[in-house]
Amino acid sequence: MIVLRRALPEFRWEGVDLRAYKDEAQAPFRGVTRQVLASAPDLKGELRYFEVAPGGWTTLERHQHVHAVTILRGAGRALVGENVLDLAPLDLVTVPAWAWHQFRAGTDVALGFLCMVDAERDRPQLPSEQERAALESAPEIARFLSGT
Repeated sequence: MIVLRRALPEFRWEGVDLRAYKDEAQAPFRGVTRQVLASAPDLKGELRYFEVAPGGWTTLERHQHVHAVTILRGAGRALVGENVLDLAPLDLVTVPAWAWHQFRAGTDVALGFLCMVDAERDRPQLPSEQERAALESAPEIARFLSGT
């Protein structure tokens, strides 16, 4: 069992692979990487670090499992349910079960965040055309999803 993972430059950690966020063919996103910092059979949760490149975004999705996100660096915005949130370092965002959510980096700086989730979790759902249209009926959410 690893007791210490030393931090490396540029928000990397010893012994941790830099991975693709997910399969681009399965869900739309732009410029996101993932590192799994802690995951073991005796943990009920998994701690991951995501980095969203300037101008990038995570997939718009929802799922049964909740998660907690702590911003480590950069700035950006998030959609959580019906709320569009401005994000800064050390902010904590909780994502409730079945809430639509997406994280977006600003145009000039990456957004890096830790994410704590259940080790065993359900698969994310993408919005149908009707669900996306319902979200976009709110002007602030429509602007957020369009990246403006």
